[in-house]
Amino acid sequence: MNPATEEAQPPRVVIADDQMLVRSGFRLILNTAGIEVVAEAADGKEAVAEVLKHRPDVVLMDIRMPEMDGLEATRRILARPVEDVRIIILTTFDLDQYVYAALAAGASGFLLKDVSPEHLVAAVQLVRTGDALLAPSITRRLVERFAPRGPAPGPGAADRDMSALTPRELEVLGLIARGHSNAELASELTLSEATVKTHVARILTKLHLRDRVQAVVLAYETGLVSASQNYGAGQNYGPGGISR
Repeated sequence: MNPATEEAQPPRVVIADDQMLVRSGFRLILNTAGIEVVAEAADGKEAVAEVLKHRPDVVLMDIRMPEMDGLEATRRILARPVEDVRIIILTTFDLDQYVYAALAAGASGFLLKDVSPEHLVAAVQLVRTGDALLAPSITRRLVERFAPRGPAPGPGAADRDMSALTPRELEVLGLIARGHSNAELASELTLSEATVKTHVARILTKLHLRDRVQAVVLAYETGLVSASQNYGAGQNYGPGGISR
């Protein structure tokens, strides 16, 4: 199937949560929107097995589950050759050290479990396109609170060659970490949005990053930005943390 045809197809989803009511509610919402839920899992082990079996586009992954938590399940799934699978972390609290660890492990973002139906559907569709579910204010708070302090880089940061970036790309990465959207980047740097998208794509490629969430994490872990710096308002983000 070519990329254009694949893009036109609705995403296929696996829901992993130890609460049956949560799974049933999310399945109903997604099915109503024409999104197929190919499997459900009540713990991390089941989640890994179902993802490997069904090869979904998106996984909704609870953090706290029996047998194996969502963090370990995320690591195992993303360590396997499951092409283009995207993981959205489900959590009750927006400041959870496990959420930060999941983002660092490669999850494409997170949602609070009380997300509205329309934002749940929008989130699944967004990450399926390869974008990140990035709410700057919440993601920054997570990184500021849980990222390693001081000059020592966090796990995996040493594998990223920041010298591969041009001065302009380093500038763009710093602004991404401060929560700027593409429109805000274009305004700040006096560039077109198309040029900004090209810079962002090159940064992700050069640093072998999945999406903007990992770019934010890396910017903190390498010391490119720090919690003491000032940030933009990040006004171009709607309720539920859906990047526009």
